[in-house]
Amino acid sequence: MYNIAVIGTGYVGLVTGACFAELGNRVICVDNDREKIKKLKSLIMPIYEPGLEEMIKRNVKEGRISFSCSIKKAVKESLVIFIAVGTPPKEDGDADLTAIENVSKSIALDMDSYKLIVGKSTVPVDTGKWIEHTIKINLSKGISFDVASNPEFLREGTAIDDFLNPDRIVIGAASKKAKDLLLDLYKPIKAPKIITDIKSAELIKHACNSFLATKVSYINAISKICELSGADVLKVAEGMGLDKRIGRAFLDAGLGFGGFCLPKDLDAFIKISEKLGYDFQLLKIVRSINEKQASDFIKKIKSSIWNIKSKRIAVLGLSFKPNTDDLRFAPSLKIIEKLKEEGAGLRVFDPQSMSKAKGILKDVYFAKDAYDAAKGCDCLLIVTEWNEFKELDFAKLKKNMRYPLIIDGRNLYDKDNLSRLGFTYIGTGR
Repeated sequence: MYNIAVIGTGYVGLVTGACFAELGNRVICVDNDREKIKKLKSLIMPIYEPGLEEMIKRNVKEGRISFSCSIKKAVKESLVIFIAVGTPPKEDGDADLTAIENVSKSIALDMDSYKLIVGKSTVPVDTGKWIEHTIKINLSKGISFDVASNPEFLREGTAIDDFLNPDRIVIGAASKKAKDLLLDLYKPIKAPKIITDIKSAELIKHACNSFLATKVSYINAISKICELSGADVLKVAEGMGLDKRIGRAFLDAGLGFGGFCLPKDLDAFIKISEKLGYDFQLLKIVRSINEKQASDFIKKIKSSIWNIKSKRIAVLGLSFKPNTDDLRFAPSLKIIEKLKEEGAGLRVFDPQSMSKAKGILKDVYFAKDAYDAAKGCDCLLIVTEWNEFKELDFAKLKKNMRYPLIIDGRNLYDKDNLSRLGFTYIGTGR
């Protein structure tokens, strides 16, 4: 058992802390957001992630996880300190590392014995060097420490399983002590452990996310060719995915990638490359294709209902992907704002993100369910592929709509089946 501190209780930090506690460690999760910590102490989750609430309640009961606003307390009581604070994008796409620097300084000022400080946030290459520098210039003489990089590969909606059953664990460390400590910490998890230098570990995360973003934009470009030629992108993706060199994952044509990771990390990697003197034109095209997906979807709506003004439109799905309540960079927000500008009346529903959406979206009707959203609508948009949308009562849905038109941005439904039920169905790349 190790005493661990996780600084930052966002999607990454909270899941990381809960899972380390589940493995038998004593974990203290720290955040400077007092309201968030107050809620966590009351066992109210600030985010939706399947299984997280139950895991945290279980480990609080067992005394393995606690929450605090005090970095000093966490540093004093812990041997391993994970930094999992936010690295939001600046206007130029570069990552804002202010929080990383501030946390590093605070750790240094509160250290009284050896600590291993581990970067968990997604950061540009060389961040580990700056963490080490910041700690050194703020640290009392005679106290030793190590810095390591341990990038996360957690997907919202499956984050707990991704932590406990990962494809690999990446450990970037300069010293044998740091490497051995992290290997022992992760010993209960059966997965390949990649041991490398800190810079390579930092680069692996950006390289992975940018490649996944490239796959998404590639299949979306293919979907345009399919629509122009009369081919079916689902069959094309199936044929591509059976090639072991390619794989089926991330070959789902639709509204493009959203969330906080892929868009932010893609921009950051482009910026990192520029600083190193390389113009990563491929990734710029990937970004451009993704940015066009929402506007192309609006064009599809216009071509289906003619004038958008005064039309009533239902939007099913607000979060950027199913099984999360995260609205950051969600395609739904762009689509809804554009439709509002065109004068449409919007009725929206999402299984998990409604409370967050109410703080962002104005002048829309927040429906109680999918059928309520569809009432009197001229068309229904599928924006997020929640499983419960697959199981709708289409007879009831059709009865509620003014005109039975479904425009599916996620290829959730079978066109022939919906046509037999009396719907006009428009998919993506089909």
